Amino acid sequence: MNTDRDIRISAPLIRLENIGMIYKIGDISYEALKGINLIVENGEFVSVMGASGSGKSTLMNILGCLDRPTAGKYFLEGRDVSNLTSDELAEIRNKKIGFVFQGFNLIQRLSIVENVGLPLYYSGMHSKEATEMAMDALKLVDLADTENKFPNQISGGEQQRVAIARAVVNNAPIIMADEPTGNLDSVRGADVMRFFKKINEERGATIILVSHDKNIANYGKRLITVKDGAIISSTVIETKNVV
Repeated sequence: MNTDRDIRISAPLIRLENIGMIYKIGDISYEALKGINLIVENGEFVSVMGASGSGKSTLMNILGCLDRPTAGKYFLEGRDVSNLTSDELAEIRNKKIGFVFQGFNLIQRLSIVENVGLPLYYSGMHSKEATEMAMDALKLVDLADTENKFPNQISGGEQQRVAIARAVVNNAPIIMADEPTGNLDSVRGADVMRFFKKINEERGATIILVSHDKNIANYGKRLITVKDGAIISSTVIETKNVV
């Protein structure tokens, strides 16, 4: 007889069933997502594109367990997380998901290695072990020599690579990246994307990336297009399209 554990192991990493999201401001309701169905397998690199207001960031927030949908179900590793408590969602974010945002979100008063180790410190890990793991993550993004510097002493591209190191420091199986190159020029943006590909291919992390830039989206292996709160296409990206 199959157990719950067996079902979770055989299930897709992510499955959305008829996900809807309605925001209410006073007496006004806005339907941000409309019946989203999506499957993401373990180890995929999925890019999400759409115009401003299309719902792509709302979708990212739900996938990252930052928001709860107002309709439908979200299964993560076979577990329905749609109606979990705030504490339960926080535990999932801490153990399962690493985040990279457009604005870097580094703490200026902390050194680079301290910024990378933050998720480990918050989880109660001993500082020596956390520092060692943070250094390993910095080596992954070729920034081991910046450990004692502060964010304002390195470039924007390097700051985003630090943010990537922070996202992977606890070996989270899922990395959510929301416009990670939005504050960078094309050269530094391409450099940052090289490390996302490295993490996906060498560590097997599942990456879900939101971008308005087709060149950046093409670093993924599948492109999902969102319009007016709905997924209108899902296509495989050919490697030769990456620039």
